[in-house]
Amino acid sequence: MIGVVGAGAWGTALALMLAQDGRKVMLWAHGDGLAERMRESRVNEPYLPSAKLPANIEVTGDLADLQECDIFLMVTPAQHLGEVMARMERFPRDLVLCSKGIEQSTGRMMHQVARDAAPEADIAVLSGPTFAHEVAAGLPAAVTLACGGEEVQWERLAPAIARPNFRPYYSDDVIGAEIGGAVKNVLAIACGVVEGLGLGQNARNALITRGFAEMARFGAKEGASFDTMAGLCGLGDLVLTCSSTSSRNFSLGKALGEGMSAEEALSDKRTVAEGAHTAPVLCRIAAEHGVSMPITDAVNELLGGKPARDVVTALLARPLKAEGHTA
Repeated sequence: MIGVVGAGAWGTALALMLAQDGRKVMLWAHGDGLAERMRESRVNEPYLPSAKLPANIEVTGDLADLQECDIFLMVTPAQHLGEVMARMERFPRDLVLCSKGIEQSTGRMMHQVARDAAPEADIAVLSGPTFAHEVAAGLPAAVTLACGGEEVQWERLAPAIARPNFRPYYSDDVIGAEIGGAVKNVLAIACGVVEGLGLGQNARNALITRGFAEMARFGAKEGASFDTMAGLCGLGDLVLTCSSTSSRNFSLGKALGEGMSAEEALSDKRTVAEGAHTAPVLCRIAAEHGVSMPITDAVNELLGGKPARDVVTALLARPLKAEGHTA
């Protein structure tokens, strides 16, 4: 049995996808009686009201109920992964990390958080261009499944996770899969700003391209493969997230571009725009490692209260240089 730890929109969608073939799935929901309400109504009203939970998804609010599971999919918000794992008494052999971000307080990537909490487990990262409501509806999707336990772990996980409309592709680049997911959230905020300011599709696509260059530079410095950055969990996820209000990060940026303050835009506690938490720590790590990330820096300034038009003007006024220049 697979345990899905975290019943936000993405965790619920993954549980629904995994339950398609009739196998039992355990879904852990946190806080405010959510698990009880989901058991009664068979709907996750706050996060994914469009989908009905089948009988083979068991919802629990008690982490101890997950002890019988063979695999955990960790789908808590990135900033809470360490806290949740610290409350768990045991871990299965395979931990699949589905949260995208960098721990703001420590600068740890999610695989480092998981490794510190569960040193004996095999860590994998599931990441790619996916919107929760489409996966929940059974629409086709493809993702990267990066296995720290390499091909032996892949041979265990692939048949457990793959479904007719959910296709994982193997990678051994855990760091690259994480970086793609974390950085694209920040860049999606920038693309949302472009939309909110009405700057047009030329500007948005230029930003996606230059943003991908930032992602690739940062990935190279951290030891990630360029092939990973150019794959589903990097460029693929970036393009999807930077082009639709179905992305919480894009929607946040759009609100900022339309004149809403960062405080107002982030006030909805039901949704988490991970890019807002990732931007400050990503800027800090990039600066420490000498990696130029001007778009990421601009997003951080926006989140700090600088007006969107001023930030865009400053980006456009940067010195002209060759396209392949590292800055």
